[in-house]
Amino acid sequence: MKPLFDLGVLPIRHRTGKGFKPHVCLTFNAGKRLTFAVDTTNLSAVQPDAYLITHAHSDHYGKSVMMSERAICSEETAHALEILYKKKYAGRTFRIGETIDICGVGVKTYHTHHTIGSSAFFWENEVGTKILVTGDVKEAMNLPVCDCLVTEANYGDPDDSKCHFKDDINAFREAVESSSDDLAFGAYAFGKAQRAVKLLRESGYSGVIGMDDNSLALTSGLMENTGHLVDLSSNCGIKITTPAEIPTISASKKFILTGRHDYKIPTINISDHMDVNGLISMTQKCAPEAVIVYHPGGHRPFKLAAYLNKTGIYARALEQISTCIDI
Repeated sequence: MKPLFDLGVLPIRHRTGKGFKPHVCLTFNAGKRLTFAVDTTNLSAVQPDAYLITHAHSDHYGKSVMMSERAICSEETAHALEILYKKKYAGRTFRIGETIDICGVGVKTYHTHHTIGSSAFFWENEVGTKILVTGDVKEAMNLPVCDCLVTEANYGDPDDSKCHFKDDINAFREAVESSSDDLAFGAYAFGKAQRAVKLLRESGYSGVIGMDDNSLALTSGLMENTGHLVDLSSNCGIKITTPAEIPTISASKKFILTGRHDYKIPTINISDHMDVNGLISMTQKCAPEAVIVYHPGGHRPFKLAAYLNKTGIYARALEQISTCIDI
């Protein structure tokens, strides 16, 4: 991986007896040799200098990392983790937009607009390489130019029609206008449920919203100006619960808010991610010399990396990285 070597960045995958960890560590020099783990679980015997947690979705942190003093995340992400696990977060926090000191390195943080509290991390190594780790991204407007970009590919396949989409806000509003007295939405408890409440209020709905316990706790704990929220056993016009629980909800009309297409219940395309065109545009905006696509598993990181390579940007999917450590 000569371009990354020239930039002074060594990406490392960790392997256990059960296989590879799903995320990456970055080793670099900044006055001293440092390793930052990106959205990974606790590495036990092999401890990095810091665990960078981009947001509180369970595929971007480990429960053990939440209890590590080396964990670093936004104040909102820490609060969400505490609500989800009912335990005290043990690491450091920051306000998004701040520059924080991590082991003597000034790390700037940026909004990614994926979930409440989602944050990108940006720093320089001793040879002046600007490194940007995004986590999942919904809007890239705040992200800076960089030399090495570490990012996602949830919808990263240019050849897959399912990876080309726009949020269908009009369909959401039409559903609310036509059935607001007996309507249910399926939405993940952290991220999508809060966005659903925001969209409902922006659409002019001022009635009572019922939510499952986790969604209610997260929304009440993380958002302001939510209006009247209650649990699902209370009297309400619109209900929000998880996609798994939506079949059990009594409502005349039901929709799942998602970019996926594998549900039997009707869906409305509301995603917390960019589509593939957004990912490509983000990469062009950030103008890196090298890209590491570290999330998710499957073929989409390969597809995005292959496309970027054709455009002249050196890119590798996580599974193409050969530098490994057994733990």
